[in-house]
Order: sequence, then structure tokens, then C-alpha cells
Amino acid sequence: MHSVAQTLAVLQISDIHLLKEAYHKMLGINTEYYFLEVLRQAFSEGTHYDVLLLTGDLVQDACEKSYQRLSQHLQFLPIPVICLPGNHDNVALMEQSLNSGNVSCQKQYLIHNWQIISLNSQIPKGPGGYLEEDELIMLEDYLSNNPQYLTIVAVHHHCTLTHSEWMDTMIIGNRERFLNLLARYPQVKLVIHGHIHQELEERIDNLLILGAPSTCFQFTPKSYNFSLDQTAPGYREIRFYADGHIESTVKRLPNDLYELNLNEPGYAD
Repeated sequence: MHSVAQTLAVLQISDIHLLKEAYHKMLGINTEYYFLEVLRQAFSEGTHYDVLLLTGDLVQDACEKSYQRLSQHLQFLPIPVICLPGNHDNVALMEQSLNSGNVSCQKQYLIHNWQIISLNSQIPKGPGGYLEEDELIMLEDYLSNNPQYLTIVAVHHHCTLTHSEWMDTMIIGNRERFLNLLARYPQVKLVIHGHIHQELEERIDNLLILGAPSTCFQFTPKSYNFSLDQTAPGYREIRFYADGHIESTVKRLPNDLYELNLNEPGYAD
């Protein structure tokens, strides 16, 4: 039996794709509306969370208006919010707009017996992922200096195959080096990521890797080419126990996205 008192409760929300104006639509849907519906459901069910992690692609239109509106939505939440960038984000604008009150872009977050490390896997002006040398150095510094903390590493791009041919062209380019680094530090129990707009759960030895659905449209699993499906928006809940045990559940809004335009061109990452 695991003690609830010795638990880190994490809410992961990913791939919001907020647009410049609240009324704008993408692929036929209002991404902001569904993001707010996900927040409403997550916080209306009475579940306690210690922290919210936003794992990238916070906006589709990387402009000041998008980030400021996102910040306004997040300021009302009763817990710390940590934001990291995806390939559609502008890091400078994120840091300008999402670093006040309970919202931050901090790279390391310590809470009780846990450490959360947030990484930037963005390749500027490209859809794929890569961890630059300074990110890996920072990661190793945090791990080597804090061996007593059970650790979650959060990143936008995926580091294990999804078996969707088009999606796996965007996998973290130096993922083997990344995973080998993590393997040297047994306190790292979990990697969470976004980008893939679908559920994923993999285990490499003692390391659990979890991918999350998007708060808007989803990608069809195991598809050769870019493909959308009408599966409902969702989010991931994670409970991380002091003995290293992890439990996680993906929850979704009650209705599928019937208004999603499955044939609209122009988006594939």
C-alpha cells in the first residue's frame, strides 16, 4: 500500500496550439475552447495536484497576444505551473509572458523529495527534436548534484518510437545519448513528453516514458503518413510515490471532435 501523504501529484497538459485570437479555429476547431474545457474538467473532479506541467506547443501562433492570453488563463489556477517549449513556441516570448505569479519557465523545480527538470528539445524553425549540448550539460549537473531527489524529466519531443513513420522523423535526434545519460542516474524514474498528440507508454529498464494526448486534435496512432482522428482531447494525471512507484492515467473530454476537419491541408507537425 502506497502512502498518499508521500505522493507527488502531477497534471500534464500538452500541445495546446493557442491561436492569435480566441475565436480563431485550426483544422475546424477552436483550440482555446478545448484547452479551457480540459482545465475545467481536470480541476472540477476534486483531484489534488501539486504541479501542472505544460509540455510544449503552447501556442500555434507564436506571438505576444497568444502567450499573454495563455498566461491570463493560468494565473487563476491554484498550483504552480511550469512551461517548456515545443517546436511551435518562441522561447523568448514564453519567458517574457509566462514568468509571473504561479507560472514559470524554470528549468528545475524541487518539491519535497522530487525534482522536475524541464528541457528544450526545439530545433529553431524545424519540427524535429534535438537536445543541444548546453541542455545535456544542465541536465547532468542537476542530476549529479541532487542524487537524493526522485526525478521527472519533461521534454516536448519523443525519445522512443511511436511507430508512425511520419512522426518518428521528428524524434529527438540524439535520443540515444539522452537515454544513456539518464541510465547513469537511477533517481530518474520518469520521462514525460508531448508532441505526438496521442498516448504512449514505454519502459526501458527502470525508466518509464509517457507521452500525452493533446488538448485539441489527435494524431492517428501507427500511421505511415500524417493523419488525424476524432478522438477527444485529453490530459495525463501522474502519481509519483516516495518509493519510486508511478501510477498514471489519461483522461479525456466526454465527446469526440466531430467538427474536426480531417481533410484540411497545411498542418503536419
